Amino acid sequence: MSQVEPQGPVLTAHRAGLIGCRSCGRVWPDSEAACARCGAALVPPDRRGLQAVWAWWIAGLVMYIPANLFPMMRTQTFAGLQGNSEATILEGVLELIDHGSYDIAIIVFVASIIVPIAKFGSIAWLAMVAGRPASVDQAHARLKVFEVVEFVGRWSMIDVFVVAILSALVQLGFVASIHPGPAAASFALSVAFTMLSAQSFDPRLIWRGLPLQSQAGN
Repeated sequence: MSQVEPQGPVLTAHRAGLIGCRSCGRVWPDSEAACARCGAALVPPDRRGLQAVWAWWIAGLVMYIPANLFPMMRTQTFAGLQGNSEATILEGVLELIDHGSYDIAIIVFVASIIVPIAKFGSIAWLAMVAGRPASVDQAHARLKVFEVVEFVGRWSMIDVFVVAILSALVQLGFVASIHPGPAAASFALSVAFTMLSAQSFDPRLIWRGLPLQSQAGN
């Protein structure tokens, strides 16, 4: 194994005296106060901004608990003469499996249970490691995690969309009707709060922990 030799300094925008605009991505000298391209204020990355990330994260986690404990959808048949049925997210997945709709069950399970839990874990991990020492490869890995969290956020409302569509279409008066349960609002708020948490995270903090020199070796 050969000796590990340091390469040149890892030059970041912060060390070069530059600041990036969070709105359009243009880089300006850190003496500038506003972006000349889009007019947004130029704010340097600060770990104190993680307080907003954690605040929205906790709010989303609090709302995610009732979203899984309370019914997502309520179905009434013949004005309740044949009983009313309620189903939580997990119960809805099990019902889809019982009816043989395995593909839809997998989509709902992944979008409503796996993805939110993965988002909570990913955002918490990013907030804990932001600005801390990292190699260039580790910084790129953190950035990829952040990009994935932002990408999957748009698919997190599938349960709420399904309930909203069914509530609008299945309104047959005395025969049958479908109404959203209390979990629908909680789930929507949880998704909104986690999206705000991810948007509050400043990805520029990922690069603040890079060492002055990168290491390379065989």
